[in-house]
Amino acid sequence: MRELHNMYVDGRWSAPVERSVLELSDPATGRPSGHVALGGVADVDRAVTAARRAFPAFGATTTAERVDLLEAVGAEYARRAEDMAQAVTAELGSPLALSRSLHVPSGQSQFHHAAQALRDLDLVERRGRTWIRREPIGVCAMITPWNYPALQPAGKVASALAAGCTIVLKPAQLTPYSAVLLAEILEAAGVPAGVFNLVLARGSVIGDTLNAHPQIDMISFTGSGPVAVGVVAAAAPTAKRVVTELGGKSPQIVLPDADLDTAVHTAVLYALGNSGQTCGAASRTLVPRERLDEFLTALTTAVAGLKVGDPRAEDTFMGPVISADQWDTIQDYIHQGIDEGARLITGGPGKPELPDALTGGHFVKPTVFADVTNDMTIAREEIFGPVMSVIAYDSVEDAISIANDSPYGLCGYVTGTDVRQACTVAEKMRTGYVLINDADFDFNTSWGGYKQSGNGREWADFGIGEYLETKSIVGVDT
Repeated sequence: MRELHNMYVDGRWSAPVERSVLELSDPATGRPSGHVALGGVADVDRAVTAARRAFPAFGATTTAERVDLLEAVGAEYARRAEDMAQAVTAELGSPLALSRSLHVPSGQSQFHHAAQALRDLDLVERRGRTWIRREPIGVCAMITPWNYPALQPAGKVASALAAGCTIVLKPAQLTPYSAVLLAEILEAAGVPAGVFNLVLARGSVIGDTLNAHPQIDMISFTGSGPVAVGVVAAAAPTAKRVVTELGGKSPQIVLPDADLDTAVHTAVLYALGNSGQTCGAASRTLVPRERLDEFLTALTTAVAGLKVGDPRAEDTFMGPVISADQWDTIQDYIHQGIDEGARLITGGPGKPELPDALTGGHFVKPTVFADVTNDMTIAREEIFGPVMSVIAYDSVEDAISIANDSPYGLCGYVTGTDVRQACTVAEKMRTGYVLINDADFDFNTSWGGYKQSGNGREWADFGIGEYLETKSIVGVDT
């Protein structure tokens, strides 16, 4: 059992002023895993006050000083890597192998990428008699989701520190273990008091206060579209900057010349990995009609070989989803797919067969639907679970049209032997990030989407830029 009784404000660990206790459960068993003390509005106020007080000094630090700080954080993160992996698995139910290979490295790398980007970033430019300066925006509130609890806070925090901003982080209430560990890492690395502040609380209790707070200059929010509407509305009266990364219904276009093994591997890894709880999940797979049966046969074989079960077993590919509520939501979508006429290829309603010790866990069968049309609910809405929709197409232009026929535009995938053609298709996709032929994910570039997938970008120099204001000083003679 993990017991979290304090939050981190102004360089000190202290009990929340407005205290309530939340019991957390292990997603794999349903049994209690720990308790966390949650705070309230008064805790937001003291965190913002600390961040505001720390901003003038930290905002005035040199680029070299902030580079050194970011590298120190990255080194401390590496030292605590196994602790972070265990924390992510305990709160999210992610297979431990995935926590070690993806969740933790993606979080740790954010600090090194931000340091390198900051080294290369020109924050002062001369144009004739004008100086153009890029300066830190100020106090930044960060609201992060539960599905990537190591990566999401790290990406935002690294960019803000690089820019010279101070921070109030409110992580998802279901994933506080990794957030507390991040605060410990930042403290041990020497982040000055008040520069980083951690408030553990329910969004329903402190969300509007945080978003509307007159002493906060910027909100960085990752989560659902409906919640983002409330964030923007609360922030509007103070005209603060709001950067959002929202949902996705990402397509994978399998081109007619695609290597089938690559296409299937991409579909499985990016649609079912992390139990499908990925905003950029390849949840719509578009396949040439003439290769549909061949693709489905190979895909079904691959899915049948996946191990679903104990996240602490080394060979587990897919663990549980995070909560009973999430499990119920996914089941509703599976039933809608059946009711709307999609053909169930594998998986379906209910839980997979598992040992008795895991029967209380929130496990979903990896599920594949075929004969899906792009107007079906399972093709339109973000499910956030291991449910794939396979859609047949008749031409490449048809595939591009189907791919773009979505309110979202976060991520996309293209699989094809002719890389030049694959890139041409990628250029026509209205998404912010496209992977070609099962390429390794690149965390040293921009992340963000088109349309209802949000606005702004995260990671590397793109992320740092969101935390900077531009000032022109005109009439300089020297």
